[in-house]
This record gives sequence, C-alpha cells and structure tokens, in this order.
Amino acid sequence: MIVAFSPRSARDLEALADYIARDNPQRALSFIAELRDACMGLAEFPDRFPLSRVGREGTRQRIFGQYAIIYRVEGQTVRILQVIHAARLA
Repeated sequence: MIVAFSPRSARDLEALADYIARDNPQRALSFIAELRDACMGLAEFPDRFPLSRVGREGTRQRIFGQYAIIYRVEGQTVRILQVIHAARLA
C-alpha cells in the first residue's frame, strides 16, 4: 500500500508545525517527522485502527499523542484526510 496526504492534511501538518515552532522550532521539526512516520506506518496494517466518527463512513483514526490522524483506505492507497487535536473527537 501507499500513503497519500490530502491537501487538507498537508495544511494541517504545516499549521501544526508553525504552532509548535513558535515555542520550539527544533521540536516542531522532530514532532512533524514522527507524525509523518506514524502516517506512513499505516501502509502495513491500515485496518488495525478503529473506525472514526469524523468524516464519512469507513473513515478510520489513529491517535498519535494528542492528535488524531483521520484516514481512509481506498484500494491500495491509505489517504490521510485530516490531522486534528484529539480533543476535537469528543
């Protein structure tokens, strides 16, 4: 499987990096790299994470720290749809 980032999820990552960089530019770089690695890891077993209440039917979510990676499996592609603060899931 391949992992593809939607334009929205790419903007989410950029905004998150900018937010973290205000206080700690080094941590912003390392956290976004870790978050991207978590996204790329979805290619192996994308169905291991639960269905999400965010988005359309069939959308799944992986919690990473305080953030939720919202994604959908489309054939041989794991499409990252959104990255949001996990508190927004409640």
